[in-house]
Amino acid sequence: MTNQRSDQRSVQRSATPQHAPVTVIGLGPMGLALAQALLEHGHPTTVWNRTAERADSLVAKGAHRAETVADAVSASPVTIVCLKDYEAMYGILDSAGDALSGRVLVNLNSGTPNEAHAAVAWAAERGVGYLDGAIMVPPPLVGHPESVFLYSGSQDVFDTHRATLASLGDARHLGSDPSLAVLYNTALLNMMYATMNGFLHSTALVGSANVSAATFADLALNWFMPSVVDSILVEQAPDLDKGNYPGDAGTMEMNRNALEHIVRACTEQGVHSDQPRLMKEIAERAIAEGYSGQNYLAVFEIFKKATQPS
Repeated sequence: MTNQRSDQRSVQRSATPQHAPVTVIGLGPMGLALAQALLEHGHPTTVWNRTAERADSLVAKGAHRAETVADAVSASPVTIVCLKDYEAMYGILDSAGDALSGRVLVNLNSGTPNEAHAAVAWAAERGVGYLDGAIMVPPPLVGHPESVFLYSGSQDVFDTHRATLASLGDARHLGSDPSLAVLYNTALLNMMYATMNGFLHSTALVGSANVSAATFADLALNWFMPSVVDSILVEQAPDLDKGNYPGDAGTMEMNRNALEHIVRACTEQGVHSDQPRLMKEIAERAIAEGYSGQNYLAVFEIFKKATQPS
């Protein structure tokens, strides 16, 4: 074991910053993609997984399979963790003991902002540099220069290891608040699910008249979303920061009426109506709170408040 670690230290000394050694812990589909990208970009890569056989394909391509978590962490200045959640990370890395001290941990798990803050404290107690991160692409796109990876936490840690992180994709540092990466990730996924549900529900609505999904998608996704929805949001996003919602082009009352028509159309067509009914209720709450004569984006003020118990 001593000789093995000595060899690993020699590799670390000889590697350039652009090809620094990296350890990857957790070899699910995303972890495999991360390790593969690092290998392809010339990084000496050490891997560890609870089921050791998961590393076979990587070892065949030149990766080193560590026998223990401590060995894995000791092999590289940076360890990238890609596990189910923060608790899984603690459960595995606690076995590394003092091997973590003085090294950097990049956590690409998912979770919540509070969990990200707790992870920073956990890392600080062990003398570990820490970045929280989020992967914004599926496994096949890892390693592409345009694939976005979000990071938050120490600017110094990010700057020191920027070249390594760039091997995975477009590395974007959001700020020193460690919770920003997971918060952005949550917000973007929330938008993804809301957008997908909007499209799926609308496709079901026109499908009630035997319109095919492919036919509707051509108009909805190729024209309506980028030309109407996206352009409106890009143009009016600065007004959200100002709380400025002029109703000269359409008021909340007008939008509530439109939502009422959507609910009625869904009922007539025998299509699930809960989603538009909820949107109508939110518009009605905005009206009740004084935004009747302002435009629909004033529901932003409703979304900024916690949901009140019914």
